[in-house]
Amino acid sequence: MSELPKPFKKFTEDYPKVSEAYEKLGNEIHSAGPLDEKTRALVKLSISVGGRMEGAVHSHTRKALDAGCSKEEIKHAVLLALPTIGLPNMMAAMTWVNDILES
Repeated sequence: MSELPKPFKKFTEDYPKVSEAYEKLGNEIHSAGPLDEKTRALVKLSISVGGRMEGAVHSHTRKALDAGCSKEEIKHAVLLALPTIGLPNMMAAMTWVNDILES
């Protein structure tokens, strides 16, 4: 797995019980349905794109790569947002994805 961002590391140090509960919730949700790991990673990325959450897009881009998604699959997931969230929003999300893919 990729290096965790410093703010998230600090959160886990400052609030270990909250962090553990958050991780447990995420694990339970991921195992609650039939979607495979790559599909779940792309869905989570897409939610972050639609929500215009730059940090989450960075995080879910890393997680998608860790799940085995190709750069092309990740960029396609972002491109699919164009008709729903508009060109400026999709372009912003693509720059956030590229922050990770091109680093």
